[in-house]
Parts: sequence; structure tokens; C-alpha cells
Amino acid sequence: MSNIAVVPGSFDPITNGHLDIIARASKIFENVRVVVMHNSAKKGMFTAEERIELIREATSHLPNVKVETSAGLLIDYVNRIGATVIVRGLRAVSDFEYEMQITSVNRVLDDEIETFFVMTKSQYSFLSSSIVKEVSQYGGDISALVPRNVELALREKYKATH
Repeated sequence: MSNIAVVPGSFDPITNGHLDIIARASKIFENVRVVVMHNSAKKGMFTAEERIELIREATSHLPNVKVETSAGLLIDYVNRIGATVIVRGLRAVSDFEYEMQITSVNRVLDDEIETFFVMTKSQYSFLSSSIVKEVSQYGGDISALVPRNVELALREKYKATH
């Protein structure tokens, strides 16, 4: 049996909440793949390549974590790399409803793949990439919300647009 877990998301940008889930997964699973998924419903601030680099920098202290990108169905990526587990973070009840839908569809597509839900730490229960971008756009302090490299990258992005 494979011991590869996949932590998927758009990570635009990665937050300390995401990093907490990834770090916790890395303690449980031998190999963790963070996969930047293309979400056609979202227009990204950062390119997939930029997100991968930001995540690699932020997870460089976790030797069993690799960062990749994928388009298409998550289940296809999971099968392609031989993973058996998807790890998803939950912040609130509203997350659970959405994640339950996705998990149910994934079970129809491949009932051999398990999904593990990890509750975020309470200090990250309000945190989302969208909130981080909005606070950053107006010059707010995001140093407690994202890793330093992401904070600097956001400053550069907003400096370029103003």
C-alpha cells in the first residue's frame, strides 16, 4: 500500500493555515504531495509556477513534502502518482458541506481513495487566501497570516498594480 498523501488546493497564495495542515500531514504520512490545482472558477493572482515556488520556499523545512501542479481531476492526479489519501483542511461547518460534496464525487470516481479531514487550529479558522489578498491590497499587516516570502511577494504584486 502506498503511503503518499495529497494536499490539494489553489493556494493563491498559501497561508499559515495551509502550512499548518501540510506540516501536520507530513508528520502522519511518509510522503506528502502538495498539488496546486487549476481552478477554472478562480482567476489567480499568482501563476501556478509562482505558487509552486512560494510553497516550496515555505515548506523547505519539511523534507517529505514535494510540490507539483496539475490540471484536470484531482482523482486522476492521485491515481497517476500512486497516492491513496487526500488530506483536506476544515475551518468551519460551511467547509464541511462543500468538502463532503467533493469527497462524495471522488468516491464515485474511485472508491479506493480515502479523504482525511484535518481541523484547522482555531487561530486559522477565519483565514483564507481571499482575505489575505484583500488585507494586503489595502496595506494591512499580514505577517501573522502568511509566511514571510508570501508577504513579500504580495507586496510586490500590489506595488506593480498601483
